[in-house]
Amino acid sequence: MALMNIVLPAMGEGVIEATINKWLVTEGATIREDDPLVEVSTDKVDSEIPAPSAGTMVTIIAKEGDVYKVGDVLAIFETTDT
Repeated sequence: MALMNIVLPAMGEGVIEATINKWLVTEGATIREDDPLVEVSTDKVDSEIPAPSAGTMVTIIAKEGDVYKVGDVLAIFETTDT
């Protein structure tokens, strides 16, 4: 098992920030690879950020309604060995 940061990914050319609309998981939740973690909104698109692998949500850092820049850490995730 390893801890990894969930960061706000680049979402298109010229998009530098996004608003956290809604977390779709809670701390401690067991998550499968590609499960949606959080809904985000930019000036160009609304989308979901998927889980990079199976694991557990350890800590949610980003707050709903707040704006974050691309590359900012949104949460801490623990992967599971498969």
